[in-house]
Amino acid sequence: MNLPHSRIEIPAPHRNLFHFDASFGAQYLPNGQTRFRLWGPSVTTAALKVNNHAAIPMQKLDGGWYELHAQIAPGSLYCYRVQPEGGEEMFNVPDPASRLQHNDVHDHSVVVDPASYAWQNTEWRGRPWHETVLYELHVGTCGGFKGVQARLKTLADLGITAVELMPIADFPGARNWGYDGVLPYAPDAAYGTPDELKALIDTAHGLGLMVFLDVVYNHFGPDGNDLGKYAQPFFRHDIKTPWGDAIDFREAPVRRFFIENALYWLQEYRFDGLRFDAMHAIHDQSFLPELAQEVQLALAPYRHVHLVLEHDGNVSPLLDGIYDAQWNDDGHHVLHVLLTGECHGYYCDYADNPIAKLARCLAEGFVFQGEISAHRGGVPRGHPSTALPPTAFVLFLQNHDQVGNRAFGERLTTLAHPAALRAAYALLLLSPQIPLLFMGEEIGATQPFLYFTSHVAPGLSEAVREGRRNEFASFPAFSDEATRALIPDPGDIATYNNSVVAAQATDPESSIWLSRIQVLLAVRHTEIVPRLPGCHSLGAEVIGTAAVLARWRMGDQSILTVIVNFADEHIALAADVFARTGSGRMIHATNGCADQFVQGRIPPHGFIALLE
Repeated sequence: MNLPHSRIEIPAPHRNLFHFDASFGAQYLPNGQTRFRLWGPSVTTAALKVNNHAAIPMQKLDGGWYELHAQIAPGSLYCYRVQPEGGEEMFNVPDPASRLQHNDVHDHSVVVDPASYAWQNTEWRGRPWHETVLYELHVGTCGGFKGVQARLKTLADLGITAVELMPIADFPGARNWGYDGVLPYAPDAAYGTPDELKALIDTAHGLGLMVFLDVVYNHFGPDGNDLGKYAQPFFRHDIKTPWGDAIDFREAPVRRFFIENALYWLQEYRFDGLRFDAMHAIHDQSFLPELAQEVQLALAPYRHVHLVLEHDGNVSPLLDGIYDAQWNDDGHHVLHVLLTGECHGYYCDYADNPIAKLARCLAEGFVFQGEISAHRGGVPRGHPSTALPPTAFVLFLQNHDQVGNRAFGERLTTLAHPAALRAAYALLLLSPQIPLLFMGEEIGATQPFLYFTSHVAPGLSEAVREGRRNEFASFPAFSDEATRALIPDPGDIATYNNSVVAAQATDPESSIWLSRIQVLLAVRHTEIVPRLPGCHSLGAEVIGTAAVLARWRMGDQSILTVIVNFADEHIALAADVFARTGSGRMIHATNGCADQFVQGRIPPHGFIALLE
């Protein structure tokens, strides 16, 4: 599918500046020297060790900083040797802003030349947000950076416009979801080299694809984080999290560390956007607008750069000109309840009258806009979102969390009625919210996507396995230890291997799925995307026990109507409903809707979209 995309003209002085001068870490300079900087407010001395030679003392600066300029070439291996305050023992630690690790998180850092890659698509300036169709993938299960690069043309031909990489920051071991990363500036060496990552992004840009990166700023993983040895103020010891002491965003250098990390990925690697994981877990929420504003100030005049939140608080004020969008977990949860009938865990908040909650999601974005959440202990959740455009929400039926956090990683293809699932995909891809597909959905994959790790620290793999199984102890299906023992071990290589999905359709059923998704995306790009700027909701209403009708005034003043029926029986459209919609031009229909709609009926598990 050949999709046009917008360009932004960049003034000549800003062209081809594809490197970022960070305050932290090793910066290779044009004069052939490398500048090393470490924030170590909790040490009395710091030195640099290069290629296992004798340590070179670093100059102590104000504010806990240490710096050294030296004639050190790219590819050199280095670490910092620090002496904590009040102690006599010296420790070797990797660079917390390492741009690359030699093997793993506990090994030496590597000096990287940011200019070593020769970019080909230097005129790429991105695409507007409303053109976005996201495809989330795990780099490791797709064959590393080279493996993802090989899949890009297939995704572009399908109608995907943005590939979202799950976190790639260096993590312990060879396999991980990425949310255990401890060195946020270093692409994990298990996936490939920095230049191979740049080649992936460069190739994507040549195909008209944006590339997004999922980043984790709310915690570090359990193994390999040495910051506490030399930068104790990095953490606040009065607030505990599931990962240990909370990161202290009250400290200016801490804020800079993560703001510069965002700028580094966007500028030096030319990512088109970032997805920020679980930002509700950051205790100083003032960091969130500061981060977005600095990014937009630095890059927005010259490029389309998109910032997407994951935030359990449904923080609609942050979506009004600060962040582009938020992952709409509400939308996922209510659709999951309608498709599967499940009502345990967080699904309990959506079990009562789910079709009305779906109507609110389609009309207003969030379901919870200040209402009480029973799952969260009876506290209010969310902020009003009715004034936001539909494109402020990323909608999905599956993602890494909603599949992988299940005990057995089941996909909807094994949980939902096939016809109802087809209707749900039509709703996902033809409604005005920004759609996201998780790898494998385009071919109707039935393989699980499981939670996997490969921790090497003594006892950690066993602790993760038991912790994972104990997470499900409150679920009726896992109330006894013998049943919980069946939950796959995250550290077992078989758990990882079972999560690898085929790169393309390999059987008739998966080919049918692929064709179906491609048709839906073609309709989206032809009929929906050009009309999204200026789109706003005209409301949604329940028209059956499990059926809803939603309408939007599009930017060109046309009206988009979608009707979906998740029930097992037909519904008859009321006369006034049919009068409001019957003159519309049908742009897509499933499961016999095209014929039955003219008779004022919607069949079981049916979907229809109309433009008038």
